[in-house]
Amino acid sequence: MSSTPRSTLPTRALPARALLGAAGAAALLLAAAPAASAHVRAVPDATAAGSWSVVTLRVPNESDTAATTSLRVTLPDDTPFTSVSVEPVPGWTAVVEEAALPEPVQVSGATITRAPRTVTWTAEPGTGGIGVGQFQRFALSVGPLPAEGTRVLLPAVQTYADGEVADWSQVADPGAEEPESPAPEFMTTAAAEDAHGAHGAHGGAAPTAGAQQAGAEGTAAEETAAQGTGAAQGTGADGTARALGGAGLVLGLAALVLALLRRRAPAAR
Repeated sequence: MSSTPRSTLPTRALPARALLGAAGAAALLLAAAPAASAHVRAVPDATAAGSWSVVTLRVPNESDTAATTSLRVTLPDDTPFTSVSVEPVPGWTAVVEEAALPEPVQVSGATITRAPRTVTWTAEPGTGGIGVGQFQRFALSVGPLPAEGTRVLLPAVQTYADGEVADWSQVADPGAEEPESPAPEFMTTAAAEDAHGAHGAHGGAAPTAGAQQAGAEGTAAEETAAQGTGAAQGTGADGTARALGGAGLVLGLAALVLALLRRRAPAAR
């Protein structure tokens, strides 16, 4: 009596090979996540046109040997902010510099010819700056924000203790892939219905120090939650990489279960 030919591959090898293959695929996918997230990011606590916003710059140290000792951010000159203030960071000094605009700009009914153009944070001697494997947050209170749908670009230059410079100024076309060294950015949204809210739209007062601190703390909490869940602020690159990694793990587990079922099927018959 003939019997149905069976595979000569040892059944005990199936689960191990499936597990190794799935683990390898998941590891490759997850490895892309840190690379995608290791950029200088701008995270605003408000984006409504005409409002004030606390924008937190998240700065990772990408060097394996040197600390970050300086960060310079360039502010927009086509849609300038009339008000810029910095949140103190222990161990760092911050300088806001004004400059003449290329041409006069109308902001809240006033003609502006000069505006804050750069903010530079410098690590104080002996503090170490941003060490290897660390990151730092730098917060700015800016306003009023420009019209709805404005892409606010904040090009940054990151300097290391060994003289290396990282220039975060590349701008991708809408819908294109994120460049290697993207400029921090965010997009403004529709103005709030209450134009005289706490953010001081239409010429109202800028937020108080307490409001700025609360906004910064809220932003920090949002960033922490984003890091824990894989959500990205301002771009989908981080979330996409982590989603692919999660998909790889799911597929790996499915392959393992299938292999185990195939192993047990002959015993059942």
